[in-house]
Amino acid sequence: MPGEAAELVFDEATKRYGGDDPAVDRLSLTVTAGEICVLVGPSGGGKTTALRLVNRLIPLTSGDIRIDGRSINDQDVTELRRGIGYVIQQVGLFPHMTVGENVATVPRLLGWPKREIGARTEELLDLVGLEAGYADRYPAELSGGQRQRVGLARALAVDPPVLLMDEPFGALDPITRHRLQLEVLRLHNEVGKTIIFVTHDIDEAILMGDRIAILREGGVLAQYDTPDAILKRPADDFVAKFIGEDRALRRLALRQLKDVELVPGTEVPGTRVPPSTTVRNAVSLMLELKTDAITVAEGDTVLGVFHLKDASELL
Repeated sequence: MPGEAAELVFDEATKRYGGDDPAVDRLSLTVTAGEICVLVGPSGGGKTTALRLVNRLIPLTSGDIRIDGRSINDQDVTELRRGIGYVIQQVGLFPHMTVGENVATVPRLLGWPKREIGARTEELLDLVGLEAGYADRYPAELSGGQRQRVGLARALAVDPPVLLMDEPFGALDPITRHRLQLEVLRLHNEVGKTIIFVTHDIDEAILMGDRIAILREGGVLAQYDTPDAILKRPADDFVAKFIGEDRALRRLALRQLKDVELVPGTEVPGTRVPPSTTVRNAVSLMLELKTDAITVAEGDTVLGVFHLKDASELL
C-alpha cells in the first residue's frame, strides 16, 4: 500500500539471456520492510539486472520476486511500476517539462486533482531540499545534484512502498555525492521506504546499507549481512578481497562518537569535535594533531574525551 514500506523477497530469482550463463543465478534474499539493501559487486555481478527484475523491466527466467507476499508476475505491469519508485544515474527527467511537471508525472497519470498535485509537488521539493520556485524551472537550468534531487522527488510522488536506486550518484562530484548520500539517509529516516540501492563502491554500500548483498560474477550471492558483520567476518576470500584490507578502519566509520562511551575529563585544547563525528574521522584527526585524545562537545557543552586506545577496543 502507498505510504507503507513493503517486504521484498528474491526467491531463487534467475535471469538468463538465451543460452548464456546466468546474469543473475538463483538469487535468494529477504529485504525487511523499511530497510535499505545495497547490491554491490564487480562488473558482471548482475546488480542492475537484479534491480530491474523487481519492476519487470527485465523478465525473470525462473524463480520469483515477491512484494509483501505477492508475486510480481501476478500483478499488472503498469500498476506494479507505478507502485515502485525508480531513480537512475542519468535521472531521466523530461527536458521539455518543468521541474514541477516532472515531479507530477505519475500523479497526473493517475488522475489526481490539480490542487492535490500542486500540494504534493511543493511538499516533495521541500522534502528533497529545493525551494518551491524550482517548480517552474527546466532540467537544463539545474546542476547535476539538483536534477538528482528532482528525480528522487519524482520517484516518491505517489508514496511508493519500494524505491529502486541504480547508481544514482555515480556521475556526481565527490562533495555533491556525499551530500546526497546523507540526504537520502535523512529522507529514509523520515519516509521509511524499502530501498534497493545499486553501487559498485563498497564505501557507499557501507554508508548507505542496513544490509549489503555482495554479488560475485555471474550474479551469485556471496554474502548478505549487515555492514559491520561483513567487515568483521567476510564469508570467503572473494568477499575479503572485494571489501579491501582496511576493514578495521571501515568498521570504525560505522560508529559515531555519540554512540560510544566517553571518558569524563579535562578538555584537550584545540581538539573539539561534535558527537556526530565518526570514530574513523576522530582517529584520523588525532593522528593529524599528534594527540592520543580528542574532546567531544555539543555547542559549548563538553560531553567527554575520546582516547585513541578506545578505538582499538571497539574492534
